[in-house]
Amino acid sequence: MAESIHPVSGNITLKQLSRGVADGHTPIVEVESQDGIYIVRLHYANGVAELSDEQGKTRTFLGTGEIRDLLGETGLTHGVLTWADQCGDEMIGVQGHAITPDEMLAYGTRISFR
Repeated sequence: MAESIHPVSGNITLKQLSRGVADGHTPIVEVESQDGIYIVRLHYANGVAELSDEQGKTRTFLGTGEIRDLLGETGLTHGVLTWADQCGDEMIGVQGHAITPDEMLAYGTRISFR
């Protein structure tokens, strides 16, 4: 499969994603919430790509409904909702450590696109 459809890292357009899914490449889909703004990351065996527009700018969404509809149309059925890491509370002296991307995917909320 062409590098532009199955990236090692970087950005991928919805059109490239649709072609990749049609060719049998099904990434792990992460929908990350960043205080009310959502981005979509696609985790492949050889890297991670963010869903972008035709100019290569990361697409942002104000809700999950549009994401559900767009990704459902590609043939993807499910993903993982994660949140931007908040690992401690410095105001009361609670120390924390950032969780890894693998932990975010493992402990995120499973979501459906269909």
